[in-house]
Amino acid sequence: MTQESSTPSRIGPSRHVISVVVSGALLLSGFIAGQLGFVGVAEILYVLAMLAAAADVAVGTFRKLLSGVLDVDLLMLLAAIGATVMGRVGEAAVLLFLFALGHALEHLAMRRATRAIEALGEFAPAVARRIRDADHEEEVPVEELVPGDIVRVRSTERIPIDGTVCRGATGVDQSPITGESVPIRVQPGVEVFAGTLNLDAVIDIEATSAAGETLMARMVRMVEEARQRQAPTERTAERFTRIYVPMVLLAVGLLIVLPPMFQWLGWSESAARAMTVLVGASPCALAISTPAAVLAGIARTARGGVLVKGGGALEELGAVRTIAFDKTGTLTEGRPTVRDMVVVEGRTRDSVLGFAAAIERESTHPLARAVVVAAAESESVEATSAEVVPGFGMKGMVDGQQVLVGGRGLLVQASIEIPEALKQAAETASAGGRTVAFVAIDNAAVAMLAFEDAARPEAAAVIQRLRILGIRPMIMLSGDRQGPAKRIAEQLGLDEIRAELLPEDKIAAVAELRRTHAHVAMVGDGVNDAPALAEATVGIAMGGCGTDVALEAADVALMADDLSRLPFAVQTARRTRSIILQNVIASMGMVVLLIVLGSFGITNLATAVVLHEGSTVLVVLNALRLLRLPDEAIQKTTSEGTDSE
Repeated sequence: MTQESSTPSRIGPSRHVISVVVSGALLLSGFIAGQLGFVGVAEILYVLAMLAAAADVAVGTFRKLLSGVLDVDLLMLLAAIGATVMGRVGEAAVLLFLFALGHALEHLAMRRATRAIEALGEFAPAVARRIRDADHEEEVPVEELVPGDIVRVRSTERIPIDGTVCRGATGVDQSPITGESVPIRVQPGVEVFAGTLNLDAVIDIEATSAAGETLMARMVRMVEEARQRQAPTERTAERFTRIYVPMVLLAVGLLIVLPPMFQWLGWSESAARAMTVLVGASPCALAISTPAAVLAGIARTARGGVLVKGGGALEELGAVRTIAFDKTGTLTEGRPTVRDMVVVEGRTRDSVLGFAAAIERESTHPLARAVVVAAAESESVEATSAEVVPGFGMKGMVDGQQVLVGGRGLLVQASIEIPEALKQAAETASAGGRTVAFVAIDNAAVAMLAFEDAARPEAAAVIQRLRILGIRPMIMLSGDRQGPAKRIAEQLGLDEIRAELLPEDKIAAVAELRRTHAHVAMVGDGVNDAPALAEATVGIAMGGCGTDVALEAADVALMADDLSRLPFAVQTARRTRSIILQNVIASMGMVVLLIVLGSFGITNLATAVVLHEGSTVLVVLNALRLLRLPDEAIQKTTSEGTDSE
């Protein structure tokens, strides 16, 4: 059976099942008629059974013949025609009935994998409650929503659009996006995604994307695109069949002619053996073994919060033994926070933070936002003026006092002396890779702030799990300064660090790793990572905060920025490669066995058909084991993780 004939569609399974039922009924009727002595009627019923079983395949095969393509299904059809010419109409009908039954079972099994993918698009609702004119609700199609619209979502309803919570607090089940079953708590300012489930209370959301650009919509689009991409093994199988089918036809022709010519066998026996070999040599199981495993693997990773763009990416990910990571936004949270603060005697932390935050609220700088967040629980004060000092920081008036927040240069420019205690604290923080700023009030330096972009909470565990899976070396490729990059790398236990890299430097580093280690993955999230993602054997993007450019350049996306999905993706890819190998060995083993048994007359046509179609269904069912693989089974941190299966 060809890959094309095995591609499930919405009407395919039911059509194939109907063909099998009709063919089976006609076959049974023909058998009964034959037993009652109505031989002519029986043969007519057998022919009708053959037509019902093989009509679809025959039309497709004929079209390919007109295009000069020899389909593997052609071998089975020729075997049935040959049996009919030999007067064995009943056996030919049984052959095509079992052939159609194998097709139907294959489609039903493949449909399970396809449904797992199609289910992604069924989570997001079609209608949303848009808030207009002082809390007035109106129901509108989700397609009409635009960024900036306010949408109300009640408890137990699914969120219709990507956005930011602007009112209310609730628990949200994000399993359709991340694969994680534990709900998260959201409140104003927290990002939520279309298709996720609001569990507890009414919330209002400000839309940040159009309906067609939500994370869920992008997931569905990427998976649909992935289904169209062939895996390397799949392409190899197709090239193999283009050579293999003509060789089989030639061999069968010789098997019919040569034995009688040399008086080894009679014409009838020689033709019967040739038809049996023709059935056994048809590589149906081989043709479906790789696409079945790839489709199941893509479906399983998508259900677990990882999108893989096609079979090629899935197979390559399974072969990866070296991973390079970007730092900011990938291994770290991607935003600086105030990690340490030293205040001079006579001042309190809360009062200084309150004054600093008052002027920093007027800035969009990441460090300014970190100060505002740190002062969230401090007493709130308002600035009467605030302005940016380009390249140095901020200054303004708060409660009648001048306040400066910025680097050492800002205080030097204002002729403000920095106390020795603050200088020493700043040097210590800088040596540890942290960014330093000072706060001055009324021409006196009063505090030193140390900022850092903290490592993701899950990053250390992810590195450890990857190490157990045999991934090494693991390397950081960062555009950040050496100090901060080194601190994060040592904290997470990475094998190597390369800092202060420009985008072209990252490309060169990835190219060098490919020359040394062959199969290399690159994990990143920013525009500057996109070239390196494209250069790597497998590019892996952070799907939630990752830029559109990075997502386009990547082969794999970790949805909702969940780095803990990376070991899951690697192990699923390895399982997929292993199942592909199992299927190829099993299918080719059956082909060789049936050719040998058929050539020596050890098996007959009917038995060959049963074994042949059974192997086809078996490889599909083996592939579907991937769909039942639980996260816990994939993520076990055991030494057996280094094996492919």
